Amino acid sequence: MDEESRELVFQGRKADEKTQDECSKSGPIPDYEAIVRLPFSIVAAIREACDVAERAAVR
Repeated sequence: MDEESRELVFQGRKADEKTQDECSKSGPIPDYEAIVRLPFSIVAAIREACDVAERAAVR
C-alpha cells in the first residue's frame, strides 16, 4: 500500500505474449501499464492489503 498515492502496488511475473494478446482483446494496454501474473497463493495478502486500504479510507 502506497500511503501517499493511496494505491495498492503489486509485483508479479510479467505475463507472456499470449496472455498479453488475450488481455488486449478487451482494450488497448497503455504504454505506462503492464499485465502481471499474480499467483493464487497471494490472494490472502491481497485481501489483507485491501482491508488496510479500506480502513485507512474510513479515517
